[in-house]
Amino acid sequence: MAEAAAFAIDIRVYYEDTDATGVVYHANYLRYFERARTEWLDSRGLGHREMAERHGVAFTLADLSIHFRRPARLDDRLAVTAAIAERTPVRVVFEQEITRDGRSLIQGQFTVACVKVADFRPCRLPEALSKEFR
Repeated sequence: MAEAAAFAIDIRVYYEDTDATGVVYHANYLRYFERARTEWLDSRGLGHREMAERHGVAFTLADLSIHFRRPARLDDRLAVTAAIAERTPVRVVFEQEITRDGRSLIQGQFTVACVKVADFRPCRLPEALSKEFR
């Protein structure tokens, strides 16, 4: 992870998250990663709604890469981390990981781009928000 202490949330795997074999359906890992990034933003007072309404910007997923190591299963308790790996004036790269009992299950890298809400064109992160990403 890029930050010394990555931000983490806990998630329980519910029946609705799994396939017929009791393993988490692969697309649900994207939801878990998104929740961690959203909670990371909220922990810094940068909720998606506030960014859109107050600053006129939003983040959109521009690129992702996921490496599956082990499956998560029904009733597992997972930790999902989010840490900034890289930042430019218009994008942020998050390194994320899902673990169970300290053991890595899934690793991912997610690039989010800052866009204007009005037209969804790329823009610089407003200075008032930029400091939170340093």
